[in-house]
Amino acid sequence: MVISIVLIGIVCILIFYVISVYNGLVRKKVEMEEGWSSIDVFLKKRYDLIPGLIETVKGYASHEKETFENITKARNLAQSASSVDEQGKAESVLKNSMVNLFAIAENYPDLKADRNFRELQNELTSLEDDIEMARRYYNATVKENNIAIDSFPSNIIANMFTFKKGEFFEVENAAEKEPVKFSF
Repeated sequence: MVISIVLIGIVCILIFYVISVYNGLVRKKVEMEEGWSSIDVFLKKRYDLIPGLIETVKGYASHEKETFENITKARNLAQSASSVDEQGKAESVLKNSMVNLFAIAENYPDLKADRNFRELQNELTSLEDDIEMARRYYNATVKENNIAIDSFPSNIIANMFTFKKGEFFEVENAAEKEPVKFSF
Protein backbone atom coordinates (compact mmCIF):
# COMPACT_ATOMS: atom_id res chain seq x y z
CA MET A 1 0.00 0.00 0.00
CA VAL A 2 2.72 2.48 1.03
CA ILE A 3 4.86 1.39 -1.93
CA SER A 4 2.02 1.95 -4.38
CA ILE A 5 1.36 5.44 -2.94
CA VAL A 6 5.08 6.27 -3.26
CA LEU A 7 5.10 4.94 -6.85
CA ILE A 8 2.00 6.95 -7.73
CA GLY A 9 3.62 10.01 -6.18
CA ILE A 10 6.83 9.48 -8.19
CA VAL A 11 4.86 8.97 -11.40
CA CYS A 12 2.86 12.17 -10.72
CA ILE A 13 6.07 14.12 -10.06
CA LEU A 14 7.58 12.79 -13.30
CA ILE A 15 4.45 13.67 -15.26
CA PHE A 16 4.43 17.21 -13.85
CA TYR A 17 8.16 17.52 -14.56
CA VAL A 18 7.72 16.41 -18.20
CA ILE A 19 4.81 18.83 -18.61
CA SER A 20 6.86 21.65 -17.09
CA VAL A 21 9.87 21.01 -19.33
CA TYR A 22 7.64 20.61 -22.39
CA ASN A 23 5.90 23.92 -21.67
CA GLY A 24 9.28 25.60 -21.19
CA LEU A 25 10.45 24.31 -24.57
CA VAL A 26 7.24 25.51 -26.21
CA ARG A 27 7.71 28.96 -24.62
CA LYS A 28 11.28 29.18 -25.93
CA LYS A 29 10.14 28.13 -29.41
CA VAL A 30 7.38 30.75 -29.43
CA GLU A 31 9.78 33.46 -28.23
CA MET A 32 12.15 32.51 -31.03
CA GLU A 33 9.33 32.72 -33.60
CA GLU A 34 8.26 36.07 -32.17
CA GLY A 35 11.82 37.35 -32.48
CA TRP A 36 11.99 36.28 -36.12
CA SER A 37 8.63 37.90 -36.79
CA SER A 38 9.98 41.24 -35.56
CA ILE A 39 12.99 40.95 -37.83
CA ASP A 40 10.71 40.09 -40.75
CA VAL A 41 8.55 43.18 -40.16
CA PHE A 42 11.58 45.51 -40.09
CA LEU A 43 13.10 43.89 -43.18
CA LYS A 44 9.86 44.35 -45.12
CA LYS A 45 9.78 48.02 -44.13
CA ARG A 46 13.35 48.38 -45.39
CA TYR A 47 12.52 46.58 -48.65
CA ASP A 48 9.68 49.06 -49.17
CA LEU A 49 12.04 52.04 -48.69
CA ILE A 50 14.71 50.90 -51.12
CA PRO A 51 12.85 51.61 -54.41
CA GLY A 52 12.16 55.20 -53.31
CA LEU A 53 15.77 55.67 -52.36
CA ILE A 54 16.96 54.29 -55.70
CA GLU A 55 14.59 56.56 -57.62
CA THR A 56 15.81 59.59 -55.68
CA VAL A 57 19.45 58.76 -56.37
CA LYS A 58 18.68 57.99 -60.04
CA GLY A 59 17.54 61.57 -60.47
CA TYR A 60 21.06 62.75 -59.66
CA ALA A 61 23.22 59.83 -60.76
CA SER A 62 21.38 58.08 -63.57
CA HIS A 63 24.62 56.72 -65.04
CA GLU A 64 25.12 54.43 -62.02
CA LYS A 65 22.84 51.83 -63.60
CA GLU A 66 24.91 48.81 -62.50
CA THR A 67 24.69 49.81 -58.84
CA PHE A 68 20.91 50.24 -59.06
CA GLU A 69 20.54 46.85 -60.74
CA ASN A 70 22.72 45.19 -58.08
CA ILE A 71 20.62 46.68 -55.28
CA THR A 72 17.39 45.59 -56.96
CA LYS A 73 18.74 42.05 -57.42
CA ALA A 74 19.96 41.94 -53.82
CA ARG A 75 16.58 43.19 -52.56
CA ASN A 76 14.71 40.55 -54.58
CA LEU A 77 17.08 37.84 -53.35
CA ALA A 78 16.55 38.92 -49.74
CA GLN A 79 12.78 39.01 -50.15
CA SER A 80 12.71 35.49 -51.54
CA ALA A 81 14.99 33.91 -48.90
CA SER A 82 13.32 30.91 -47.31
CA SER A 83 15.56 30.10 -44.35
CA VAL A 84 17.35 32.08 -41.67
CA ASP A 85 20.73 31.16 -43.19
CA GLU A 86 19.64 32.24 -46.69
CA GLN A 87 18.21 35.43 -45.24
CA GLY A 88 21.50 36.23 -43.50
CA LYS A 89 23.51 35.73 -46.69
CA ALA A 90 21.05 37.75 -48.76
CA GLU A 91 21.01 40.54 -46.18
CA SER A 92 24.81 40.68 -46.29
CA VAL A 93 24.71 41.21 -50.04
CA LEU A 94 21.95 43.82 -49.74
CA LYS A 95 23.70 45.70 -46.95
CA ASN A 96 26.93 45.89 -48.94
CA SER A 97 24.99 47.06 -52.02
CA MET A 98 23.42 49.82 -49.95
CA VAL A 99 26.87 50.90 -48.77
CA ASN A 100 27.78 51.35 -52.45
CA LEU A 101 24.66 53.43 -53.01
CA PHE A 102 25.52 55.76 -50.14
CA ALA A 103 29.09 55.98 -51.42
CA ILE A 104 27.70 57.23 -54.73
CA ALA A 105 25.59 59.78 -52.88
CA GLU A 106 28.77 61.19 -51.32
CA ASN A 107 29.85 62.30 -54.81
CA TYR A 108 26.70 64.37 -55.35
CA PRO A 109 26.35 67.32 -52.97
CA ASP A 110 22.97 68.25 -54.45
CA LEU A 111 21.70 64.74 -53.73
CA LYS A 112 22.96 64.84 -50.14
CA ALA A 113 21.12 68.15 -49.74
CA ASP A 114 17.87 66.75 -51.20
CA ARG A 115 15.21 66.65 -48.47
CA ASN A 116 13.60 63.46 -49.76
CA PHE A 117 16.98 61.67 -49.88
CA ARG A 118 17.85 62.79 -46.35
CA GLU A 119 14.48 61.63 -45.01
CA LEU A 120 14.80 58.24 -46.70
CA GLN A 121 18.38 57.89 -45.49
CA ASN A 122 17.37 58.77 -41.91
CA GLU A 123 14.45 56.35 -42.00
CA LEU A 124 16.71 53.62 -43.38
CA THR A 125 19.30 54.28 -40.67
CA SER A 126 16.59 54.07 -38.01
CA LEU A 127 15.34 50.80 -39.49
CA GLU A 128 18.88 49.40 -39.51
CA ASP A 129 19.08 50.12 -35.77
CA ASP A 130 15.70 48.43 -35.23
CA ILE A 131 16.81 45.41 -37.27
CA GLU A 132 20.00 45.15 -35.23
CA MET A 133 18.07 45.22 -31.94
CA ALA A 134 15.57 42.65 -33.25
CA ARG A 135 18.45 40.47 -34.47
CA ARG A 136 20.07 40.54 -31.04
CA TYR A 137 16.78 39.60 -29.36
CA TYR A 138 16.15 36.81 -31.86
CA ASN A 139 19.66 35.41 -31.51
CA ALA A 140 19.31 35.47 -27.70
CA THR A 141 16.07 33.47 -27.94
CA VAL A 142 17.75 31.02 -30.32
CA LYS A 143 20.58 30.60 -27.83
CA GLU A 144 18.15 29.90 -24.96
CA ASN A 145 16.16 27.49 -27.12
CA ASN A 146 19.25 25.61 -28.28
CA ILE A 147 20.67 25.36 -24.76
CA ALA A 148 17.38 23.90 -23.51
CA ILE A 149 17.30 21.39 -26.37
CA ASP A 150 20.91 20.32 -25.76
CA SER A 151 20.86 20.28 -21.93
CA PHE A 152 20.17 17.18 -19.91
CA PRO A 153 17.47 16.15 -18.99
CA SER A 154 15.39 18.52 -21.12
CA ASN A 155 17.11 17.12 -24.23
CA ILE A 156 15.27 13.83 -23.65
CA ILE A 157 11.90 15.57 -23.73
CA ALA A 158 12.99 17.77 -26.66
CA ASN A 159 13.91 14.67 -28.64
CA MET A 160 10.71 12.86 -27.67
CA PHE A 161 8.62 15.73 -29.03
CA THR A 162 11.03 16.60 -31.92
CA PHE A 163 11.83 20.16 -30.92
CA LYS A 164 14.25 21.72 -33.42
CA LYS A 165 17.22 23.95 -32.76
CA GLY A 166 17.00 27.46 -34.14
CA GLU A 167 19.38 29.08 -36.60
CA PHE A 168 21.22 32.24 -35.64
CA PHE A 169 20.63 35.24 -37.90
CA GLU A 170 24.04 36.51 -38.83
CA VAL A 171 24.69 39.26 -41.33
CA GLU A 172 28.21 39.67 -42.57
CA ASN A 173 29.45 43.14 -43.32
CA ALA A 174 32.33 43.15 -45.78
CA ALA A 175 33.57 46.47 -44.41
CA GLU A 176 34.01 44.91 -40.97
CA LYS A 177 36.21 42.16 -42.43
CA GLU A 178 38.54 44.55 -44.23
CA PRO A 179 41.93 44.74 -42.60
CA VAL A 180 42.74 48.07 -41.05
CA LYS A 181 45.33 49.90 -43.13
CA PHE A 182 47.81 52.21 -41.52
CA SER A 183 49.84 54.72 -43.44
CA PHE A 184 52.72 56.58 -41.96
